[in-house]
Amino acid sequence: MKTDAHNLVPFYDGWRLANDRLTELIGSLTLEQLALRPAPDLWPIWATTAHLAGMRVYWLCTILKEPGAERTPFGDPTGEGWEDDLSHPRGSSELTFALESTWEIVQRCLERWTPDMLQDEFRREFDGNIQIHSRQSVLMRMITHDGYHCGEISQTLGMHGLKELDIWTGRARLSPSRA
Repeated sequence: MKTDAHNLVPFYDGWRLANDRLTELIGSLTLEQLALRPAPDLWPIWATTAHLAGMRVYWLCTILKEPGAERTPFGDPTGEGWEDDLSHPRGSSELTFALESTWEIVQRCLERWTPDMLQDEFRREFDGNIQIHSRQSVLMRMITHDGYHCGEISQTLGMHGLKELDIWTGRARLSPSRA
């Protein structure tokens, strides 16, 4: 991880740690556990995870024109994603590769972008409308999107009697004991 006073890495380090915890958890799940759903009409854990990872490529590579999509499972992030084909469940190794390879794109952006670049604007056409997004708004969208789906995965695991996802493991410090 490359940090210096002029990039964004120090400001978003907790996000990297949350991704590490998610990747570890997903890598430990069986196919049966990855197929668990919070409700019959909602996505299984594997599809939610694929959606989380694919969204990073969509925003960073398609909208903000960052390189790297070809090194992920989402070479065409404007097409159908893995989560759209529920008849083809994905295993833990595919999903951990998706999380790791998409995080590499995020990490390269955080290393290269500076605070002055956060307000640069990008156009997105969606449903016939032109939307303007800044790098900052895209980062916030991705962080909250990851957090939302991490919570969904954690809740799904808990509903089925499994250990939840704790994305903050290692972030808390114990206070000094009082004598």
